[in-house]
Amino acid sequence: MRRVLPAVAGAAALALVVAACGSDNGSTSTEESPGASVDPTSLSAELTWWDTSDPTNEAPAFKQLIKKFNETYPNITINYQSVPFADAQNKFKTAAQADSGAPDILRAEVAWVPEFASLGYLYALDGTPLLDGNFLENPLSSNVYDGKTYGVPQVTDTLGLMYNKKLFAKAGIDQPPATWDEVAADAKLLKQKAGVDGIYINSGGYFLLPFMYGEGGDLVDTEAQKITVNSPENVKGVTTAQDLVKSGAAVKPDANDSYGTMMTLFKEGKVAMIVNGPWEVANVESAPGFGGFDNLGIAAVPAGSVQAGAPVGGHNYVIYSGMDEAKAAAAIAFVQFMSSPESEAFIANELSLLPGNADAYDLVTDNPKISAWQPALDVTVQRPWIPEGGTFFGPLDEMATKVMIQMEDVQKALDEAAQQYKTDVVPDYTL
Repeated sequence: MRRVLPAVAGAAALALVVAACGSDNGSTSTEESPGASVDPTSLSAELTWWDTSDPTNEAPAFKQLIKKFNETYPNITINYQSVPFADAQNKFKTAAQADSGAPDILRAEVAWVPEFASLGYLYALDGTPLLDGNFLENPLSSNVYDGKTYGVPQVTDTLGLMYNKKLFAKAGIDQPPATWDEVAADAKLLKQKAGVDGIYINSGGYFLLPFMYGEGGDLVDTEAQKITVNSPENVKGVTTAQDLVKSGAAVKPDANDSYGTMMTLFKEGKVAMIVNGPWEVANVESAPGFGGFDNLGIAAVPAGSVQAGAPVGGHNYVIYSGMDEAKAAAAIAFVQFMSSPESEAFIANELSLLPGNADAYDLVTDNPKISAWQPALDVTVQRPWIPEGGTFFGPLDEMATKVMIQMEDVQKALDEAAQQYKTDVVPDYTL
């Protein structure tokens, strides 16, 4: 799905910056025209950007974009800092709370944005040219909190079905399975005719979301403020995943390193299907003996009885609320450049990351590593974008281990997860 808004067009649009004033509570002023065209050389500021991307494989491409940005905005200095992803969330909160040392711009994981916004640490972008961009609807939704928008997508991702084309051909399968029932049927053919296991489902809570979404389930109902992780829909969906293991259609996940084992077996051609995301494409295609990208099939996650659905992931650009007017204008100009169709298309071609700007896809139509993920993006489901969203997966991971490795009763495991939500995650929600 796309959120259709007027698109930012070319370098001329990059000169449109807001002269609105930031404030400590993340509000923006509408006293001055947020769409006023200004001379890029009139903007002068020194900005710090915390980039949480991979410092070796991804950071060089983003540094190239900074140089390109400075060709148009020579008086805005970007102090680039690579911050380990695992440390960035707490490091940003600590600095923002102390009002000392927080970056002006942050690459934030999607689940962080509602939390930071609820604490007043982010600059609201409503009324600025940033929201004129034609961003994908579901990735953009992760930036909305309490009716205001606090960021724009940098890259998006989701889960899809990745499969080995040669093994499919050997088993006489001419197209990827569209439902979990078809996955089970194809797994039998793969075992009989290709001599390999059908599918490996990682025993992480995130990887069970397609099974829950496939039955119309979710983790919580934010409008009713109700915990729904143990709903009948989710019980049915997770039971489907467990049954794939019990029947032998899916490999029983490794108790010590489920994810690593999944990737090893898939790259070595010992399992024909996995559920994973675009971040693993380069890893798979470079694996010796796999056959490169030409042998990698990518499809939407299979559907349950209601729909096909996969979670929205990725990262957003956000701006710190504690800055003055000049810095805010410069920060908006920088983020607008970095999230433009041209910049996101550059990142897509360099790194095979999926753009969050819908118009970028028109610029990468000849890139099969991007276009292959379109069916998966078409079935993405918005996660519950609440401040507590980043803490959903501790209880969910415990549940996944119980049902996928220890083979415990699904209802019991989900009830225990729901109780953990009530105790530790959303205590104000009802069960």
